[in-house]
Amino acid sequence: MSTARTALHRKDTAKPGDLYLSFELGDKSWKLTIGDGGGAVSRYTVAAGDKSGVADCIVRAGKRFKTSARAQVHSCYEAGRDGWWLHRWLTGLGVDDIVVDAASIEVNRRARRAKTDRLDGEKLLTMLVRHHHGEHVWSVVREPTASQEDERREHREFERLTHERTAHTNRIGSLLVLHNLRPGVPIGGRKWASWWTRHREQLGQKLRAEIERELVRLALVKEQVRQIEAARQAELQDGRQPIVAQLMRLVGIGAKGASVLVHEIFGWRQFANRRELAGCLGVAPTLQGLPQQVECVYPSSLPVRS
Repeated sequence: MSTARTALHRKDTAKPGDLYLSFELGDKSWKLTIGDGGGAVSRYTVAAGDKSGVADCIVRAGKRFKTSARAQVHSCYEAGRDGWWLHRWLTGLGVDDIVVDAASIEVNRRARRAKTDRLDGEKLLTMLVRHHHGEHVWSVVREPTASQEDERREHREFERLTHERTAHTNRIGSLLVLHNLRPGVPIGGRKWASWWTRHREQLGQKLRAEIERELVRLALVKEQVRQIEAARQAELQDGRQPIVAQLMRLVGIGAKGASVLVHEIFGWRQFANRRELAGCLGVAPTLQGLPQQVECVYPSSLPVRS
């Protein structure tokens, strides 16, 4: 019998009367696996986001396992696209919920593994029981407050818009090269209008229309970038971002970099050691040559985690 199933069948791993619930969150439906820490489990399927359906499943499972009305419910789900609203709703109901890092869930790498929602739900439920028994089986993701989560939206949108701006300029440049047109001025910049007026007639009607539509989209993205930059500057001038302003006093750190550091790293996360900080930033140590030599591999762009 596997370690996972052994934990489910050991009555002494769970607090008497408690319920344990694991979520498999899908786009259209959610799979709920509920047990009392013993061998039996109940499985339910609800529509994605159906809060009343989830609450009803917990009540039905409590009746099946004959737990008291005051029984503590422990739950877990993997961090992902659903974010934190489910965690906050469950916590508001009195459920002891945790959100776990999917990359930290143990995997048996020696044998072939079946992949089904039922097995995934049982696996999560088993590890939840082991977690509450005191075992270190995964990494629990730290929850930001609603305001801290909202603060992260601005610089994330800014980064996305800058990528879109680059994509539009690259696309226009590629279309121009099809006819050996290579503008010596920034596309969409101050001198672009005069250059485009002189050369647009060298292109076919359809291609010219396509480029002009790209230019409209580029102008919209650039305007939205300016709006975010203006809002960021206004917050700094009004004193609403004191930590960002303090970081900007360091040489080489501007408003954008300071905002990312505050709202993604140091504003609400806590790190016990250098390894945790490096892991959050996506810095992975690799051994090359002698065991004493450690080289840190830095990604081209640091990932943003939930």
